[in-house]
Amino acid sequence: MDKNHVTRRMLVLGSLALVATGCSSTWRPMERPIASRTRIDPRYRRQEVAYDGGEAPGTIVVDTEQRYLYYVQGGGSAIRYGIGVGEEGRTLKGKATIGRKAEWPSWTPTENMMRRKPHLRQYAGGVTGGLHNPLGASALYLYRGGNDTMFRLHGTNEPWTIGQAVSSGCIRLTNDDIVDLYSRTPVGTTVLII
Repeated sequence: MDKNHVTRRMLVLGSLALVATGCSSTWRPMERPIASRTRIDPRYRRQEVAYDGGEAPGTIVVDTEQRYLYYVQGGGSAIRYGIGVGEEGRTLKGKATIGRKAEWPSWTPTENMMRRKPHLRQYAGGVTGGLHNPLGASALYLYRGGNDTMFRLHGTNEPWTIGQAVSSGCIRLTNDDIVDLYSRTPVGTTVLII
């Protein structure tokens, strides 16, 4: 199998090695058994829902207050994903475009992240893609005017954080959900963050 191909089996087996967050909230070793921390509130599980927001099919709508991401399907429906959002004041708002996609992306904390959280300086050289990486299985890079905003829609190795405001601004989904969204979303997709 291609080492860059994401499979459900890899995600299930990899869940035993969870240690880092998406967009780096508090990267630290696990303190409790994984089983007690991986439960996700059922309301944040992926599901098809009625949707009448008026956006074109294929648009992604991120509702940071309600902690849901909608992939608009048209015909009055959308796929709704539970998300983790940025800490207070650390979120992108408005329109963006998916400018790039990556499976098992690498991650480097921004200078701003390292100023706020000095313990992240140890990762200044970057973290390669894989189960240990805070961006999880896949990432969709948000651009405006052809420029990278440094905000992402990405997986997380801390699925218990879905529904919370914990990241440095990125929108995190479970690894399973980002793999699903990634497969539906081409580069150029419009994203509306409210």
